[in-house]
Amino acid sequence: MGDASRHGHDEPEPSAFSDVRARLAADRADTLARAAALRRDFDGIVAANALVAVDDEHDPEGGTTAFERAHVAALMAQAREHLEEVDRALQRLERGQYGRCEGCGGTIAPERLEIRPAATTCVRCAGRPTR
Repeated sequence: MGDASRHGHDEPEPSAFSDVRARLAADRADTLARAAALRRDFDGIVAANALVAVDDEHDPEGGTTAFERAHVAALMAQAREHLEEVDRALQRLERGQYGRCEGCGGTIAPERLEIRPAATTCVRCAGRPTR
């Protein structure tokens, strides 16, 4: 019997995941580059503010600077979270669990994985309200 019978009739062969691995690796590299650029932006904002005595309460530019700093910090947090999602997807791929819904154990539709390669749930489970 081939791999298809061992992995279930509705699952793609493990070799079919080679482009998934490549896409996840590229996504990971892009996310690392984006995170590094955001870190440089954040450090630049902090450094610029250190050179000027900024009083956020009275300086007309203070609010803008605080907003920029908070905005870049939020983008950095999103990049870190996405990187963790991609890393977990790569781990699932290595364990042979990629494409399995963590909610119901069913197969995640290939169309969903095409759009969200790091998806952990099928559409039905993703639509369920969280408690």
